[in-house]
Amino acid sequence: MDKRVVITGLGVISSVGIGQDAFWKSLIAGKSGISKISSIDTADFPTHNGGEVKGFQPQQFISSEKIDQLGRASCFAVSVAHLALESAKLKTIPDKERAGVCMGTTMGESQILEQLNLAWVKNGPEALEPALIPRYPSNVLSTNVAIEFGLKGPNYVIPTACAAGNYAIGYAYDLIRMGEADMMLAGGADAFSKIAFIGFNRMFAVAPEKCQPFDKNRKGMLVGEGAGIVVLESLESALKRKSDIYAEVLGYGLSCDAHHMTAPFSEGIKQAIEKSLAASSLRPEDVDYFNAHGTGTPANDKEECAAINQVFKGRRLAVSSIKSMLGHTMGAASAIEAVACCLAIKNDILPPTINYETPDPECDIDCVPNVTRKQKVNIALNSASAFGGNNACLVLRKFPPL
Repeated sequence: MDKRVVITGLGVISSVGIGQDAFWKSLIAGKSGISKISSIDTADFPTHNGGEVKGFQPQQFISSEKIDQLGRASCFAVSVAHLALESAKLKTIPDKERAGVCMGTTMGESQILEQLNLAWVKNGPEALEPALIPRYPSNVLSTNVAIEFGLKGPNYVIPTACAAGNYAIGYAYDLIRMGEADMMLAGGADAFSKIAFIGFNRMFAVAPEKCQPFDKNRKGMLVGEGAGIVVLESLESALKRKSDIYAEVLGYGLSCDAHHMTAPFSEGIKQAIEKSLAASSLRPEDVDYFNAHGTGTPANDKEECAAINQVFKGRRLAVSSIKSMLGHTMGAASAIEAVACCLAIKNDILPPTINYETPDPECDIDCVPNVTRKQKVNIALNSASAFGGNNACLVLRKFPPL
């Protein structure tokens, strides 16, 4: 069995907007969601900026009683699932036995873990609140979504760090394609993490003020937070209920630079791109838009651009990084970027890479600098990389295809 799989709903929570309309409006305006960090004290660090989600009110989506039982990442995940199902015009899910959840994350419920650790350090083990202990394991992200909607199908969390969103969508695609499920909520969620913020600062990977992917003078990434979920359905299911279709998932490619834990290598990224094209029966010249991992760190951008130019052989393919606006949302990043790709396909508009000032010969690509571009988008590739050498590239196509 090899079913076609389509995306019928989009949910997003980000520093530039909550919900696809606000999110897309900000992206095409080139609006930055970077602001002064409020959730932690940054006085001891050289950077004080990040992509925090301001004005998020989970009570708009979740009952107060349930909110009290959830960490911030789970509040993101459940809320964004509500947004995705609303987008898919699904007030109820027809067959909950064949509907599931697949979420990606880097930090899980790290804020709760940080709270527990602080209590332990200050007052000893007796200070740990037992009620908090079941709330921090990463598996709660998908479990809490499944509980909220009564879903009894496949339920997974994929913790492949900053490529986890693409991994989650790819795995959910496989489940539907092979007939194991009819519908999946797939994406990623991460809340702002003190551990991640300190860690990336200690690695000297954080920019002092702004993220400048592909710019010669780029100084690093900025830590962000958020969530993205897409509703995946078999084409048969979507057509049966006359659903709007944002895009068709054609395939994905994975690779692992297992010999290196931190900086990605062009060869691994190249392999993921090539595998995604092969899985989708496409040629490089078929691709219209490439949504890059584009963190703004010197090594990542250089290696990613090298991979792009090796695969597309110097062709001036349109490439952009929305991390310039959002910051790096960790395990949510490629899920949020999948939403951006769907909206680019739907609207035939490419989001820009903002903060681009000085060309870099080592990043010789068309990065859609600073200004949105109108362009037909039939095929979009969404690329993600992560610590541990995990690379994942997802292929999306306009439906019906041009």
